[in-house]
Amino acid sequence: MKVLHVAAEVFPLVKTGGLADVVGALPQALIKQGADVRLLLPGLPAIADAVLSSKKVCDIGAAFGAGRVTLRRAELPYSHVPVYVIDAPYLYRRGGSPYQASDGIEWQDNLQRFALLGWVGAHLAAGELDPAWTPDVVHAHDWHAAMVCAYMAAHPPTTASSVFTVHNLAFQGIFAQADFHLLGLPARFMAPQALEFHSQLSFMKAGLKFADRVTTVSPTYAAEIATPEFGCGLEGVIRGRGADVSGILNGVDGAIWNPEKDLGLARSYSAQQLDGKALCKQALQKEMGLDVRANAPLFGVVSRLTSQKGLDLVLTALPAVLKRGGQLVLQGNGEPTLEAAFEAAALQFPRQIAVRIAYDESLAHRVIAGADALLVPSRFEPCGLTQLYALRYGTLPVVRRVGGLADTVVDATEPALTADKATGFVFEAATALALEQALERAMTMYEKQPALWKQMLLRAMQQDFSWDGAARGYMQMYGQLAGSGA
Repeated sequence: MKVLHVAAEVFPLVKTGGLADVVGALPQALIKQGADVRLLLPGLPAIADAVLSSKKVCDIGAAFGAGRVTLRRAELPYSHVPVYVIDAPYLYRRGGSPYQASDGIEWQDNLQRFALLGWVGAHLAAGELDPAWTPDVVHAHDWHAAMVCAYMAAHPPTTASSVFTVHNLAFQGIFAQADFHLLGLPARFMAPQALEFHSQLSFMKAGLKFADRVTTVSPTYAAEIATPEFGCGLEGVIRGRGADVSGILNGVDGAIWNPEKDLGLARSYSAQQLDGKALCKQALQKEMGLDVRANAPLFGVVSRLTSQKGLDLVLTALPAVLKRGGQLVLQGNGEPTLEAAFEAAALQFPRQIAVRIAYDESLAHRVIAGADALLVPSRFEPCGLTQLYALRYGTLPVVRRVGGLADTVVDATEPALTADKATGFVFEAATALALEQALERAMTMYEKQPALWKQMLLRAMQQDFSWDGAARGYMQMYGQLAGSGA
């Protein structure tokens, strides 16, 4: 089974969120199960300058505003997964993030930049760019890669099937209808049954409409996006796909997230030897300038600071945590108002609240290892990876019952505790009061029922969210597509 994954980012070279973690780990898991996997990535500086053994496959020439486009084949460092890199300096070789300039403004030519990614993927699927390797399945990730599905439907004759994975429906790749001509697609594709979306054009819709199968990164999220509350205006399109839409839960890369082998921690630890976790907490308190108190419940946040993630709820519930002697360590960046509010709270309570407004992968490991509990109060959460990391590190998640959070965390109810299945604290409504009540439950157990807390911690660390399960699910799907000739 030959599979081409198409994406805009990959860990550890370029990462803005969980998408990069998935693209970095899933292909490796698929290769272990016998698939012949390659990636297609844009030639962003951090990608083009890091790949190994780069060789030219073909010259594409001028395309999508770029005067020179070359397709190169290489290997990813660390994993050695084969990768195609689109060398188009005019479109990709620039600073900032994959999607925005350093000032946070979206690149004005994002339509061309990610249309090229999809166009190249479709022509690879047709065997037109590298005749030595033609995929059986093209697997596109999020709106940045979604156009591969439209181009496969429109132009190149291909026997390859397509899978489109929605990592976050809220980000849709919306562009002006007037720019449709830049895509080089037949006029019929600018219609409600194709890319047209409220008098604009939507790359996300291209994947939803034209992929042979649509997946999301958790079963619950697959059901949620078919409803008005979570569908972002595309729920009708999603319902129209019926059984073609399913959810396959993301996994955790055990080579990267493993407290027993994590060299960045103050002390490694395992479920059999937990002493190191207490030392990690002490080291985190010292590093962040908090009072070093073993008995203070320490809550961690590793997140983008956005309303989606429910961080405003944390601000409102924070006084109840401080009143009971709790502490908070937050690492992340995002909306300026939330950044400023958390920084102000840290200035007011410097021995109980520490804030680092930055993306720092190594600090994320230290926060998740050192905290007693991790807060993920999201308004919606396609899968969530930080709660999976927290479970692996024996840090109990406090989460809202949505998306992948609902699929991965078992609430500390009496029946769940009695059956030794509880792994965290779950609340329902997206309100500060509901979060505060969950935090009160967590602090009460931490302070008064340490044996139960340890029981939950050990059960959390025993959860298996490896990529093997997700890879098996995708391999089964790929096999069904190949067998059906879709």
